[in-house]
Amino acid sequence: MSLPWRKIQQISDVTEAWESSFHKPILLFKHSTRCSISSVALNRLERNWSGHEEQLTPFYLDLIAFRDVSNHIATLSGVQHESPQAIVVKNGEVVYHASHNGISLADMMEVLG
Repeated sequence: MSLPWRKIQQISDVTEAWESSFHKPILLFKHSTRCSISSVALNRLERNWSGHEEQLTPFYLDLIAFRDVSNHIATLSGVQHESPQAIVVKNGEVVYHASHNGISLADMMEVLG
């Protein structure tokens, strides 16, 4: 992966990521390794990422392998689970979420100002 992804594999990883959003906004990307739309969304993020690591810390979740963690994110964020899905959290609050072809790095950056 070309992004500096931080992998999420357990609920404690979600907790740490969420807490880090008080220092710098985070992107939670929920990826289905079985879905071509998810692969397209992931590739589009990776192609357009350059230079955004200063504004946003990216976290990656393989939701097929860690579905319980994905469900925890849905509960914590209040955003219904979809796949693929991007959720941006700033200061512990969801400021952006999108799924499928609606995932847009430009929209994420716009929300963050």
